[in-house]
Amino acid sequence: MGAICCCGRNPSEGNSLDRKLESKLVEMKKNKFGKSKLKSIDSVVMLFPMFREKLKTLRGMFEQYDEDSNGYIDPNELKRFLEHQQLHLQEDEFENLFRYCDIDGSKDIQFNEFIVLVCLIHLLQEHPSFDNSQSLKAELANLGEVFDTMVEVFLFFDKNGDGKLNKKDMVKTLNDTYPLERSPSHITKNRFKEMDWDNNGQVTFREFLFGFIKWVGIDVDE
Repeated sequence: MGAICCCGRNPSEGNSLDRKLESKLVEMKKNKFGKSKLKSIDSVVMLFPMFREKLKTLRGMFEQYDEDSNGYIDPNELKRFLEHQQLHLQEDEFENLFRYCDIDGSKDIQFNEFIVLVCLIHLLQEHPSFDNSQSLKAELANLGEVFDTMVEVFLFFDKNGDGKLNKKDMVKTLNDTYPLERSPSHITKNRFKEMDWDNNGQVTFREFLFGFIKWVGIDVDE
C-alpha cells in the first residue's frame, strides 16, 4: 500500500504525516475537485444521510474484527483486518498508523478511529483506491467514493486551498457563502473549536474527520 510511516505520537512524526496529507489534499483540489458540486452548507448537510448509510459497511466490518466484542479493536485484531484486505505494512508502519489514529491514547481503536484509519489508508496508499482495487473485499468497493466525498467537504471549507483549515476558512464558509444561511458567530466558533483540539488556530484533515463524524451523527457507541 506504500509507506504510511510518518505518523505517531512523536510530534515531528505527526507533523510529517499532516504535511503529507496537506500535499495530497492540495493535489486533489487542483486535479479532482476544482469544480465542486458543493455550493452551500445546506448541500453538505443533505449528504449526512448518505454518509450514515454508507458507513454502516464499516460498522459491520468493525464488529467482525472486534473478536472479543468489547467495542474496541486491539493491535492484533487490526492486523488481521489489514491482512484480510491484503494491505501489508511493515511493523513500524503499522505501529505508527495505529498510534496516529488512536487519538485518545487508549492503545485500542474505537469505531470513529477506525473510520479515520480506513479513510487515511484510502488517501495515502500508493496502490489504486478501494473502488478500483481487485484485492480488497467487496464490502469496501463503494467506500472510495464516500471517502472522496469527505475530502470534497473538507476542501469546501478550505477556501485558500492549503490543505488545512483556519478560523477564517470556517467563518467564510459558514457565514458568507450564502447570506440567507448565515450562522450565529457562537455556532461558527464552537464548530471550529470542536475540531481544533490543540488550540493552534488550524485544523488538520485528521482533526476534521473526527469532528465531521460527530456532525454527521454517526453513533460510535451503538
